[in-house]
Amino acid sequence: MNTDTLSLTEIEPWLKLMSTEGVGDVTAQLLLKTFGLPEHIFAQSHASLVRVVSDRVARVLLSTADDEFKQLLERTCEWAEQAGNHIISLSCASYPQHLLSTADPPVLLYVKGRIDLLNAPRALAMVGSRNATTQGIKNTEWFAEELAQGGCQIVSGLALGIDAAAHRGALNAYRKNPNFAGSTIAVIGTGCDIIYPARNRELTYAIAEQGVIISEFPLGAKAQSSHFPRRNRIISGLSQGVLVVEAALQSGSLITARQALEQNREVFAIPGSIHSPLSKGCHALIKQGAKLVECAQDILDELQPRTLPYSARADSTDLQSVPNLQATNNQAVSDAEQTILDALGHDPCDVDTLASRVQMDVGTLLGELMALELAGMVEKRAGQVYARLHQ
Repeated sequence: MNTDTLSLTEIEPWLKLMSTEGVGDVTAQLLLKTFGLPEHIFAQSHASLVRVVSDRVARVLLSTADDEFKQLLERTCEWAEQAGNHIISLSCASYPQHLLSTADPPVLLYVKGRIDLLNAPRALAMVGSRNATTQGIKNTEWFAEELAQGGCQIVSGLALGIDAAAHRGALNAYRKNPNFAGSTIAVIGTGCDIIYPARNRELTYAIAEQGVIISEFPLGAKAQSSHFPRRNRIISGLSQGVLVVEAALQSGSLITARQALEQNREVFAIPGSIHSPLSKGCHALIKQGAKLVECAQDILDELQPRTLPYSARADSTDLQSVPNLQATNNQAVSDAEQTILDALGHDPCDVDTLASRVQMDVGTLLGELMALELAGMVEKRAGQVYARLHQ
């Protein structure tokens, strides 16, 4: 299968696979690589499946769909029938090629709006603080508008603060010159049928009409703290580079910057006041080799259709250490965090296996792992694999 999007009949096996308890992106991709399309996975015997997954997961895969799944399937198909709504899988021709080249692309994407933007030749992610300063908001809107006028798609997360300003700036450029200017891509941490935060309602409508909204989460998925760091890999993965506008040292934006580096993307940062806590994250990135930028042209010059990866121009090991700058050897951890650290032991572990070890759902676990990553106690590696950093 190599269609642009999933048809209504193709949605069911893909949705069932990703709704199976114990199957996350890592396990799903292993099953797909072993058996092919989801309908082939469900046609396997129990003996074949247990060579790849646990006995429990194999039994769930072969079980009859329950009423909850049937309701989700019905709601999903109704949503997909609406104009502008699409569901794409790893096997679809319209799947973002930049994202497909990353270590752990999401198996399914829900798309609302202009699906063509997902494979635009130039795209830049803009990230930063939700509690941005007035100047930070102005800088973001100005950079985003100038970059979009230069034909660049602006990717962000539709959060308050820097994200919303980036989307607004790009839309301003698109409205002025829709035949040439780029628009904007919003990667959200909820289902595509949910507007979050509510204050961005009108902005959400505008992006759905003139840009595109995407999510890896199923319809009805509400905002959870663990969803937002998880979607950051998609923000950086869709882009040729990441611009950090305002960020404190303990900011998820620094993790996005590190993920960008791991994906061979460019990393840019806007400097700010030495007295502002929201400048310290950007200054840390610049010290470690990120490109200091003062105008949009500084970025456009670097984003000619394909440039050298950031790691070819600077020592990548320096930037990888940025999220750990605030770590301390005696930092207190919660009971849940200590359980995770103990379960990690000395060897790297994928998320699905770790969730089974600590008896925690994947969403909650990812939230705890982000806190540990920000504290410099674990590091995320390719393929949703985490390793403990021994201090």
